Amino acid sequence: MQVDRSGVLFSAGSTWLLLLLSTLSIGVTGVGGTHQSIPPSVVKLWASAFGGEMKSISAKYSGSQLLQKKYKEFERAVRVEEIDGLRLVKRLAENMEEMFHKKAQAMKRLVEAAEEAHLQHEEDPNLQYEYFNAVLINEVDEEGNSVELGGEFILHPNDHFNNLSVNLNLSVVQVPTNMYNKDSAIVNGVYWSEALNKVFVDNFERDPSLIWQYFGSAKGFFRQYPGIKWKPDEHGVIAFDCRNRKWYIQAATSPKDVVILVDVSGSMKGLRLTIARQTVSSILDTLGDDDFFNIIAYNEELHYVEPCLNGTLVQADVTNKDHFREHLDKLFAQGIGMLDIALTEAFNLLSDFNETGRGSECSQAIMLVTDGAVDTYDAIFAKYNWPERKVRIFPYLIGRESAFAENLKWMACANKGYFTQISTLADVQENVMEYLHVLSRPKVIDREHDTVWTEAYIDSTLEDGQGPVLMTTVAMPVFSTKNETRNRGILLGVVGTDVPVSELLKTIPKYKLGIHGYAFAITNNGYILTHPDLRPLYGDGKKRRKPNYSSVDLSEVEWEDKEDTLRNAMVNRKTGTFSMEVKKSVDKGKRVLILHNDYYYTDIKGTPFSLGVALSRGHGKYFFRGNVTVEEGLHDLEHPDVALADEWTYCNTDEHPEHRYLHQIEAIKLYLSGHEPHLYCDKELIQEVLFDAVVTAPLEAYWTSLVLNKSENSDKGVEIAYLGTRTGLSRINLFVVPDELTSKDFLTAEDREGVFNADHFPLWYKRAAEQVPGTFVYSLPFNTGSENKSVVLASTAIQLLDERKSPIAAAVGIQMKLEFFQKKFWTASRQCAALDGKCSISCDDENINCYLIDNNGFILVAEDYTLTGNFFGEAEGAVMNKLLQMGSFKRVTLYDYQALCWVYSESSDSGRTLLDPYFAFFSAVKWILTELVIFLVEFNLYSWWYSDLTAKAQRTGRTMQVPCDTEYPAFISERTIKENTGNIDCDGCIKSFVIQQIPSSNLFMVVVDNKCDCSMFEPITMDPIEIMYNESLKCERLKMQKDRRRPDTCHPFHPEENSMECGGAVNLTQSLVTTLLCLLVALFPR
Repeated sequence: MQVDRSGVLFSAGSTWLLLLLSTLSIGVTGVGGTHQSIPPSVVKLWASAFGGEMKSISAKYSGSQLLQKKYKEFERAVRVEEIDGLRLVKRLAENMEEMFHKKAQAMKRLVEAAEEAHLQHEEDPNLQYEYFNAVLINEVDEEGNSVELGGEFILHPNDHFNNLSVNLNLSVVQVPTNMYNKDSAIVNGVYWSEALNKVFVDNFERDPSLIWQYFGSAKGFFRQYPGIKWKPDEHGVIAFDCRNRKWYIQAATSPKDVVILVDVSGSMKGLRLTIARQTVSSILDTLGDDDFFNIIAYNEELHYVEPCLNGTLVQADVTNKDHFREHLDKLFAQGIGMLDIALTEAFNLLSDFNETGRGSECSQAIMLVTDGAVDTYDAIFAKYNWPERKVRIFPYLIGRESAFAENLKWMACANKGYFTQISTLADVQENVMEYLHVLSRPKVIDREHDTVWTEAYIDSTLEDGQGPVLMTTVAMPVFSTKNETRNRGILLGVVGTDVPVSELLKTIPKYKLGIHGYAFAITNNGYILTHPDLRPLYGDGKKRRKPNYSSVDLSEVEWEDKEDTLRNAMVNRKTGTFSMEVKKSVDKGKRVLILHNDYYYTDIKGTPFSLGVALSRGHGKYFFRGNVTVEEGLHDLEHPDVALADEWTYCNTDEHPEHRYLHQIEAIKLYLSGHEPHLYCDKELIQEVLFDAVVTAPLEAYWTSLVLNKSENSDKGVEIAYLGTRTGLSRINLFVVPDELTSKDFLTAEDREGVFNADHFPLWYKRAAEQVPGTFVYSLPFNTGSENKSVVLASTAIQLLDERKSPIAAAVGIQMKLEFFQKKFWTASRQCAALDGKCSISCDDENINCYLIDNNGFILVAEDYTLTGNFFGEAEGAVMNKLLQMGSFKRVTLYDYQALCWVYSESSDSGRTLLDPYFAFFSAVKWILTELVIFLVEFNLYSWWYSDLTAKAQRTGRTMQVPCDTEYPAFISERTIKENTGNIDCDGCIKSFVIQQIPSSNLFMVVVDNKCDCSMFEPITMDPIEIMYNESLKCERLKMQKDRRRPDTCHPFHPEENSMECGGAVNLTQSLVTTLLCLLVALFPR
């Protein structure tokens, strides 16, 4: 498709002067004797004509010269300061420490109230108590009456909870689907924990920035404030169990080293092996980033599930746990189980790994998953574990057989562990959880209410308009303080509250960090809590979480720090500075900015987190203060075209409910009036935003005059003028009515990269700041749509002073139609110097192709309109290759350690068939019949039936996205090379081209001779390439353990601990009739 290149001819006197000079230049070239098929002088003429025209339009409609003049007028009234990065990061850390401390104090009040309520409560096995069940509230039966445990529960939408309907006076109780709502233990726990309602409300009144507060009971129920209705999934199930959440496990137990032994002898075939796999997977679910583990399968030999990790333990992060889960499917049962060999290996492994100093250096445990043990193996325990009994033993007996139960229970009791029996898949989770209560005993007896903070995670219940919210949780354990239960160390549960990461960002004054600066925080394991380059979500609408989003290491985003100097210093909670050159990808990874960053870091006391601040050298290290009166500042701030950054905190409107409905400008007015002492604002930021409002105010009248003066507004393609300042203030002026805008997303919340955000300046502002002062940066936004919805942005930075160290005061620009912009280009390229009007060369010629590209190599104008927005190397691979060789452009290699790659994976569609009621019923009958003969055939009948049911499912497969590492290129022009010519040998045919910079811009005109076929040169693309690791490298990466800091507290044992509460066999005589009735009820619900 060919673009319309008609346009208006230039009439400026300067253009004719350029034409005359070009005529002389061409004449000289001709006399010189060397024929140039594309005269560089003509291309320079075109570039100069186009550059002059576009700068004139951009400067006129943006008002850049007027704004520069206005800042100059205030030059004597401002004071430029160099930012003290170390002082800044320390102050920010103190602010965050204060905020975190408030959350922790709220949890402490909940702990005290819960323990006192339990102390006063006498357990009553016959207690009847109606409570508000989160699923059943406001539910009615067929007659319109409230269902049991339901009742009327008043709910109102609340903007603080993202307009979810909540009850701010009461909490609700959620009970997992697999538990009985009116179980005596649950009813008693719900009854005494009602005392928390008053404390929930009081906490929220003291700190209105709190969101969800909750108590997760060791009995399984979950009390949540404010009250909200829970809805089951499409299968009528709520799988949520608070006890397998990281905040619960982390608060309840100490860090641990765990070896999981899995019996794969012949007797484990069929259902037993399936249950064993699920048991191991559930154990992995209970391990967190402060824990270490390995899995060893055994029969007559030992088989490390991951052979590469023979003789060591690995950190229990998401990536490692998922890696081991994949290997569990490869286990198969055969041979004889030699438990003595496995136990010996496990004890040696724990001992050797502990000596390296790389593990948790706290609790140690062996998890034994087996269908029986023929001996108690007391000789092994005597040799390796007695008398200290530092390693706890947790046997899980798989199957209904009880012949070996006593041996396994003896092992648990003799080694301070716990024994459980798992007969079905439904038993797995509840039984696995038992070991957590054993490990919590020393902490309970010590009465150590350690405050724990989780790594960042996604909460899907709250959305901030951009998708699910990233947050951390502060949690504390709740203990039984009754004297009669002291040595039993009874954990009652865990209290917690969520802290959105956005709360952290509110404490960070973005205006102090500069255009490219940012703050970031990491955990004691080096994982990111917040960083502008963390990308936890993907997919349409960015609402799907990545598998390993919570364990992205700082070294994976600050990857230029090859030695991990910055990361390790922060992990070790040091205070200091660090510097390095960085390559920051912007604009959806298509462009790169090369900066030199100075980093400042310190720890956040009372938490496991460390805080860092990055400031870019040059203008990013300087800040200036202006001064105007409040009266004139407020007058100009209230203009209708003024807006402030939504995500910046000028005033804290979350502190008190009556302020939540205030816009920032309204809050500033209220603060400055002095009538609201409880409204806390950033006085320094407000002073500077008032200054910017005054300095930029004349642009409103200037833009209005352009709109009113129709004769002046002859350039109908200009649609918007905009400006932004270092304080997050922006002004927008429309030259067309809103309905006529080509792109309606620009400068709106939908255009995340185009507006001020909590952690970054707008993209157009960033790019303008790196341009030569006085020049414009032109770009085609990558989110623009089809031909009739395409625009070009032109932006320039406004410097405060005429020196290199000058801070950037503001940036201004315009949005224009792409069609308008392209017509200007084609008009300029039609100019020629011949007096007779016959041009020696023209972009209309069939033998040449003309392009307009930007400094990153993206096409803004081409004869083939479909190339617009594409990378130049894809259209002209031979020319781009030559430009790279000549140094006009350079390739910058970037890395993405948070990428997702498509892979083909075998999967099962059995999930669909199992939901079919007929299939489910048929499966249930098969299972019951199998149970009748299960003791005779050692589960092998199950294998026969099971394989028949799943054979079809195993044959299917699908493509899916999995985490991977990628390498991809970005390209950037060399500023010092303004023009160049080149020849390319294409099999004896010489292809020539000329590249010429467009003055006062980031653009280049490229004119290419297309007579030669250069298809032998591959296109140059920007496609990412997956980094493939061979097996040995994969193994090294698995073994590699980066520096980490252990939690400050550890509670492995207590001398008063009652270790004789060590479990028991489940009832093995369940009625088959009862089982059948339960199945029928499950299959045919009401």
